[in-house]
Amino acid sequence: MGLLDDARAMAPELVALRRAVHQEPEVGLYLPRTQERILEGLEGVPGTTVTTGRALSSVTAVLRGSRPGPTVLLRADMDALPLTERADVPYRSRDDSAMHACGHDLHTAMLVGAAHLLAARADRMAGQVVLMFQPGEEGGDGARLMLDEGVLEAGQAAVPVDGPETSRSLPVAAYALHVSSRHWARGQFATRPGAVMAASDRLVVTVHGTGGHGSAPHHARNPIPAACAMVGELSGVMVRSLDPMEPVTFSVGAIHAGTAANIIPETASFQATVRTFSQDAGDRLAAAVTTLCRGVAEAHGVTAEVRYLREYPPTIATPAESAFAADVARELFGEERYEEMRQPLTAAEDFSRVLARVPGTVVQLGATPEGQDHRSAPGNHSPHVVFDDSLVADGAALYAGLALQRLSEHGN
Repeated sequence: MGLLDDARAMAPELVALRRAVHQEPEVGLYLPRTQERILEGLEGVPGTTVTTGRALSSVTAVLRGSRPGPTVLLRADMDALPLTERADVPYRSRDDSAMHACGHDLHTAMLVGAAHLLAARADRMAGQVVLMFQPGEEGGDGARLMLDEGVLEAGQAAVPVDGPETSRSLPVAAYALHVSSRHWARGQFATRPGAVMAASDRLVVTVHGTGGHGSAPHHARNPIPAACAMVGELSGVMVRSLDPMEPVTFSVGAIHAGTAANIIPETASFQATVRTFSQDAGDRLAAAVTTLCRGVAEAHGVTAEVRYLREYPPTIATPAESAFAADVARELFGEERYEEMRQPLTAAEDFSRVLARVPGTVVQLGATPEGQDHRSAPGNHSPHVVFDDSLVADGAALYAGLALQRLSEHGN
């Protein structure tokens, strides 16, 4: 049997794992039940060394081939979102405060399946595969913590260099897979060279004025008009600060001020998310918005505390690795199951930190339920979203195929 046939033969077990993880969602960096299920899923996989994280509930599994060689890394994120599930499915979340609305439960089951597929072919592998099960993708920066704990060095023993110092071999390639309920038709794989997903920056502004009674505004310095003026001007200054061909997305998601209609507050604050596709764009916007907010504050006779927080960098795929992933997808599933992304997504992803150090890419997979139009389906992060878990086997096959083919080509 071939790789895809073997994966589909495992489908019932992988779907069962996905649904078990879905029913017990965990948010953030501490995912003990999810970690336990992954460890159970990896039990009995021959040739595998498994370790767990210290600062987070991560799992790193290293599957070694029969001969020495390079390392390939495969990543699956496994944390849920703080949402109440509204989808009517028999395996819905048992926790009213959390649900897997981004498909990380599918990613988890796919990577466990890939471990079994790779182990069955370890006698043909020269090198090793690092399986990176990561918590905290949804705002917890779990990738950074796993990098700090040495996930990139997990696959290769230290090699002595010049006496007591050692060096470690980084993976030659790294791949992640992400399901989508809306952007692509069911079963469609997609990626692109260069920017695949955006950087995520956060703007936090606090305007400080002088409080007073609403009947005597001349005896106060109201911070609210200044904050509103800043919000109104920020979109314009962002567009004017960048090349017209360089996209930027800016959204104010929170604004807070005051307690009563007749009380002028001392402070007003707002927060916004900024999405760009290059480090340079983020640098220019950080300077531009700081200048704007402080200038508006001065004009209103108040002051502004401005923080531009660089959260996740843009996810930049290596062109050669995106082309390679496309070839593997076509070979496994047929030409019609792959399409190149026309443009990057404005969502962000902390796998960007891995791709900043290792060549690789992120592959998208359309996972809208069969018979549903993906163009009108609830999107990722919606409490109504449903993913088709019959595609878990296909994801496992792609993960394994990427690793096997890359190790083979690198060895040759």
